[in-house]
Amino acid sequence: MGSLVKAKEIDSIKLYTLLERWHQLDAGPFVLIYTLWIVAALRTVVTGQWQTYGTAIKLGTYGLVVSHILLELFTYWSVRVRCAVRFKAARRLEDATHVRVVPHAFSGTKDVVPLKVKQVEGGVQLGFEFRKLRFLYSSEEGTFQKLKYYTKESFATYRGSSGYGSEAKVGAALERWGPNRFEVPVPAFLELLREQMLAPFFVFQVFCVGLWALDEYWYYSLFTLAMLVMFECTVVGQRQRNLHDVRALQQPKQALQVYRGGKWAKIAGDQLLPGDVVSVARADGGEDPVVPADLLLLAGSCIVDEAVLTGESTPQWKNPVGEATGDEVDASELAPSCRLSIKRDKQHVLFGGTKLLQTMGDKAARIKTPDSGCLAVVLRTGFGTAQGRLMRTILYSTERVTANNWETGFFIAFLLIWAIAASGYVLYHGLQDPDRDRFKLILNCIMILTSVIPPELPMELTIAVNASLLSLARKKVFCTEPFRIPLAGKVTTCCFDKTGTLTSDHMVLEGVAGAEGAEAGHAEHALVTDVRGGLPGDVHRVLACCQSLVQVERGLVGDPVERAAVEATGWVCKQDSVSSPGPHKEVAHILHRFHFSSLLKRMSTVVRVESADAGAKESWWVLTKGAPEVVQGLLATVPSHYERCYKRYAAEGARVLALAYKRVEGEVTPSVLRHMPRDQAEHGLMFAGFAVFRSPLKPESAPALLMLRASQHQLVMITGDAPLTACYAARQVHIVTRAVLVLTRSATASNGSSLAWLSPDEQTSEPFSSSPADAWALAEAYDLCVTGDALAALQDMGAAPTYIPLTQVFARVNPEQKEVVVKTLRAAGLTVLMCGDGTNDVGALKGAHVGVALLAPPEKPKARPGATGAGSSGKSSKGSRPGSGGRSSSTAPAAAAALPPAAGLGPGPLAQRPHQQQQQQQDGHQAWQRGSGGGGGAGPDGPAPAKVGPGTKMLEDMRRAGKPITPWMARMAKSMDDMAAANDQEVGMVKPGDASMASPFTAKDASVMPCLDILKQGRCTLVTTVQMFKILGLLCLSSAYGLSVLYLDGIKLGDMQATLQGVLTAGMFFFISHAQPLPELSRERPHPRVFSRYVFTSLLGQFGVYIAFLMAMQHMAHALMPKGAGVEAEVEERQEPDGEFKPNLVNTICYLVNFAIQTMTFTVNYIGRPFNTPLRENKFFFRSIRFSAIIYVLLVLDLPPGFQAWFSLVGIPYDMQVYLIGGAGLAFLLGMGIERFARAAFPAALPPARGGLTKSSSRPALAAGKRKAE
Repeated sequence: MGSLVKAKEIDSIKLYTLLERWHQLDAGPFVLIYTLWIVAALRTVVTGQWQTYGTAIKLGTYGLVVSHILLELFTYWSVRVRCAVRFKAARRLEDATHVRVVPHAFSGTKDVVPLKVKQVEGGVQLGFEFRKLRFLYSSEEGTFQKLKYYTKESFATYRGSSGYGSEAKVGAALERWGPNRFEVPVPAFLELLREQMLAPFFVFQVFCVGLWALDEYWYYSLFTLAMLVMFECTVVGQRQRNLHDVRALQQPKQALQVYRGGKWAKIAGDQLLPGDVVSVARADGGEDPVVPADLLLLAGSCIVDEAVLTGESTPQWKNPVGEATGDEVDASELAPSCRLSIKRDKQHVLFGGTKLLQTMGDKAARIKTPDSGCLAVVLRTGFGTAQGRLMRTILYSTERVTANNWETGFFIAFLLIWAIAASGYVLYHGLQDPDRDRFKLILNCIMILTSVIPPELPMELTIAVNASLLSLARKKVFCTEPFRIPLAGKVTTCCFDKTGTLTSDHMVLEGVAGAEGAEAGHAEHALVTDVRGGLPGDVHRVLACCQSLVQVERGLVGDPVERAAVEATGWVCKQDSVSSPGPHKEVAHILHRFHFSSLLKRMSTVVRVESADAGAKESWWVLTKGAPEVVQGLLATVPSHYERCYKRYAAEGARVLALAYKRVEGEVTPSVLRHMPRDQAEHGLMFAGFAVFRSPLKPESAPALLMLRASQHQLVMITGDAPLTACYAARQVHIVTRAVLVLTRSATASNGSSLAWLSPDEQTSEPFSSSPADAWALAEAYDLCVTGDALAALQDMGAAPTYIPLTQVFARVNPEQKEVVVKTLRAAGLTVLMCGDGTNDVGALKGAHVGVALLAPPEKPKARPGATGAGSSGKSSKGSRPGSGGRSSSTAPAAAAALPPAAGLGPGPLAQRPHQQQQQQQDGHQAWQRGSGGGGGAGPDGPAPAKVGPGTKMLEDMRRAGKPITPWMARMAKSMDDMAAANDQEVGMVKPGDASMASPFTAKDASVMPCLDILKQGRCTLVTTVQMFKILGLLCLSSAYGLSVLYLDGIKLGDMQATLQGVLTAGMFFFISHAQPLPELSRERPHPRVFSRYVFTSLLGQFGVYIAFLMAMQHMAHALMPKGAGVEAEVEERQEPDGEFKPNLVNTICYLVNFAIQTMTFTVNYIGRPFNTPLRENKFFFRSIRFSAIIYVLLVLDLPPGFQAWFSLVGIPYDMQVYLIGGAGLAFLLGMGIERFARAAFPAALPPARGGLTKSSSRPALAAGKRKAE
C-alpha cells in the first residue's frame, strides 16, 4: 500500500482496527492469568503448602500486578505500545477504525486518532482530525488530504459569488467546515494533575516511596511524597495559566451582515462559512472591529492593522479584486480565469484577527451592501485561517526540551551497572542464609536497583531551571519552554535579524544625492541634507506625493520611509491631498496609485497639482520611486553619474531610492489618468535624484556583539535587506571583520554556472565551486555573504549544507529561507541562537535551539514642533515594499551587492561619522553596565508612578495601626513585592502580534542585550545541571554501597536519621540552584554534556576517596565494638538486617561518615568562576554548607550533651572522634584535589573563533554535519 496521506503537516499514517476489549492484550490475557493464579494460590492454602510456596506466591502476585500496571502505563506513554496492545493493523480502509499519525521531524509527537465516517450527499466520507486540522479521504487519488477551503477558485468565480441560496447548502457547508471558532479547552486542575502523575518519572518516584514505606521509613516516605505532590501541583498551576493565556488571545467574533438566500441578515461571526458573501464595515467611534475570518475583498477598499499576525504596526492597504486591465503583476488586473494565490494576492485578502482601521465601500458594487461596507467573500474559517495556524503553532510546539532526555537515561544506565553488582552481591549472600526473610531480601534488592534513579532528580533539575526562569524574569526576559535555558549555555552560533533587531525601525532621510538643479556648490554626487531649502520643487513633489500613507483616526500612518520623506519636505498630508509649505503653496491630489509589488520593485502615483500662484494652471504628473537599477530602465535619459552615485551610498549601508517624474502634457481628464496603463505612465521619466535613507544602529548592538565575538561565538546576520546594506551594518556590529565576497546569481540562469563570488568594487571575482575543500579555502580568506537567490541555487544543487555554516551574512532572504539557514546550522552540529523581532522570523525562532523575540516597550508619543501630520510612528513592515523604502528596500543590483574591502569603506558622507559610531558604542556600554535588561527608561514626561505592592501595602497598614515593624517583617514585605512584580511581568507578556507567540524566549527590550543575559543564565544553569548530575551520582553510588555491604553488615538508618539527611539534601539542592551568573561572558565554555572525561574522572575519583573513608571508619568501628565474655556478646551488639532498627557504634559511625560525604560532595562539586558566583558569594548555599559542617562536628562531639540521642546515635570514643574529624578533612582535601585536577586536565572544548567551521581541524566535523543533513 502506497502513501495514504498527502499533506505537508504529516509524514505518514497507518490504519488500525480497534480490538474488542476482551481481545486486547491488557484485558483478556490478564483475566485468564489472574484466574489461574488465584486457583493456584487457593490450592496451596487447601493442601497446606503455604509455608513452602507462600513467599513465592506473594512475590508472584506483586510481580503480576506491577506487570499489569506497567503495561497499562506503557499504553499511555507510547503510541507504538498502545497500537500493539489494543489494535491490529488494518489491511483495508473499510476495516480501519483508527489512524496512527506520524508528523514530520521537529513537528511534534505521534498520536492515534479515530477514523470518522459520515454519510454525506453522494456517499460516505472518511476522515480524521489531528491537531485541530481535518483530513478527508479522496477516492480519486486514494489518499487523505487536508480539508480544502474556498481558496483556489478563479477570479471570475469570486466576482460572481452570491453566497448560499438555501438553508440546505448552509447546513452542508457547516457539516463540512464546522463553526468559525478556536476551541482551546482548559482541562480541570485534577485532570491535569492526573496527567502529570502518570508521567514515567512520577510513577517511578511513587514506586520508590512505596518501597521505603514497606521498609518502615514512614517519616522519610511521607516527607518525600509530600514534596513530589506539591511540586507537581505547581507545574499543573503553571500549565493552566499558560492555557488561559492562549485562550485570552482569542478575539470575540463580531456579527456581520451576510448575504444568504438573496437577502442580507446580521449573523454572528462564529457562524460564518467559507463561501459566504459579507459586508465589512467599520462603525464610527468605538474600538476597531476585528476581522472574524479570512476574507477576499470584492468591492471597496480597507485599511487594516495586521499586527496580530506580523507583530508590526504599519497599516496595510487592501484593494478589491477588480476587472482585468492587462497588468500582469497586479492580481486585480489578471485574467478572470487565473486562480487565487493568497501568498501572491495578499493585498486583496483581509486576514482573520486583524483590525479594521478604515473601510471605504463601493457604490458600484455588484451586490449593494446595507451598511455601505466593503463587499467580501469568506475564504477560510476557524483553525484554517492564518491566525488559526499561528494558534496551532502555540498549542503544538514543534519541539519540547525536557529534563528527561537521553543523557539522563544513559547516566542512569551507567549507575545501574553498579546497582546490579550491589544487588547481586546482596542476593547471593542473602540466599545463603536460610533464616533470612525472602520477601525483605527481594525488597532490599529492588531498593538497591531503584536507588540509582534518585526520586528527586527531575524535581531538582526543574528547580534549577525555575530559579533561572525567575532570574530572567527580573531582567524582563520571559520564557515559555524553561528547559531550553540550559541549551543557551551550549550556544556556539548567534544569528540576528537586522532591521528592528540590530538597527532601529525608524528611518531618517539623510538627504538627496545627484539631484539636478540643486543649490550651487553641490557636486553631482554630493548629498544635499537641507531637503526643504536646497532642492528643486520636482524632488519635493516626488518625495511628498509618491506614497501610500493613509489617514485614520489616530493620525497619518504608513511606511516609516514614506513618513520620513514627508516629514523632511515639510508637506502636509490629508488623505489623498498633499500641500506644500511656504508662500508659493501648491496642492497635489493623488488620483491613482500603482502600488508596489515585489516583482516590479517600484511604485508610482498620478497626481493633479494646483498652484496658489496667480495665473498658474493645474498640471498633471506621474511620480515614481523604486530600486535604482529598476528605475534606470524607465528613464528617458540616464545621467552619467547614475550608477556611480547610488552604488556609493549603497556601499555605505544606506537605503537608496531613485526618484523620477514626468509631466503629462496635453488635455487630459482625471478619468483618463486613472485608467492609464502602468507601462505608459512610467515610460520616459525624468531623473530627480537619489533619496538616501538611513536606519540608525541601536547603541547597544555593537557592544553586545563585540562581547559575543570576544567570548568566541560565531555571529551571523540573516535579513531581507539588500546585500550592500546588510554587509555594511554587519561590519559595524563586528559580524564582518575581513574582506567580503558576495555570492550572486544571474537573473537569467538557474544552474550552478550562474553563480559567482564578487568583491564590492567588482575588481575581484572568484569562481563558484560546490566542492567542500574549495569552500573551506574561500572561507579562510574572506567573509562570505549569500543572497536569497543564490541560496535557492545552492539548495537546488545540494551545496547549501556546505556553504551555509561558512557564511556570515544572508541578505535578501525570505522567512522560509531564514528557517532553512537556521535548521542547516543545526544539522551541521552547531547550537544556534536566533534573535528577531517580527512574526516573519517565527520559523527561524522556532527552528533554533534558542529563539529570542525582541518586544520593544511601548513609547510615549512625543510632540514635535511643526509636525507634518505624519501620525504616530509605526514599526517597519518586514519584507514590505522595497520600492517604497520598506525593509526589503532594493539598492544595488545583485552583481554589486557587497561591501568594500577590509581596507576601508572609502570616503563619503555616511562613512565620515566615526564620532557618531564611537558615541553609539559608548552609550551601549553604559546601557549594558546599568544592567537595564528591561529596555527603556522613562518617557519624556518622567517615570510613571510606581505600583504599590502587597508587601508595601501591608507595612503601611501596620504603621497606620501603630504596630511595630521588625526587620523580618520588612524582608517578608519585600519578598511579597518581588513576587507580585514577577507576576505582573508575566501578565500580558505574550499577546497577539508578538513574535513571542511562537518563540521560546521573549525579551521586553528593543536591544539585543537580553541575548547576553540569556547566554549567561544558560551557562549558569548548564553548570548547575551538570554538577547536580555529579552530586546525585555520587550520592546514589554511596546509597548502593550502603544498601548492600552495610546492609548485610547489619547497618541501617533510623527514620529520623533518614529524614534529617533528606531535609538537608533538599535544602542544599535548592540553594545550589540559586547561583547567579557573573556579569562577564567568559571565553571559557562549560562542559556541555554529562558524558565527558572530566565528569567521569571527577566522579569515580571522588567516589573512591569517599568509599575508602567510609570503609576505613567502618573497620575501625568494628574494632571498637564492645565485646563480652564470649562471641555471643558481640553478636548481640550487631544489628540484624531484617530486624528493627537499634542504634550501635557501627551504625553511628557509618551514618556520620555518610553525613560528611554528603556535605563534601556538595562543597567539592560546586562550580563558581567563570560561570557562577563563587561559593562564598552564594550566601544561602554557603550557609547551608557551614550549617551541615557544624552539625557534623556537634554530632561527633555530642555537643551539647545528649544531642546524639535526638538522632538515635550512641556515644563515640575520643580517638574515634579525632579520626572522624581528621578523616573528613583529609577526604575533603583529596576530593577537592581530584575535582581541580579533572577540570584542569579535561577543560571544555573551545570552538574556533569563526564558529568551528573555517579551521582545518574542524573540516571533518563540517563534513559529518553535512552527511547528517543529507
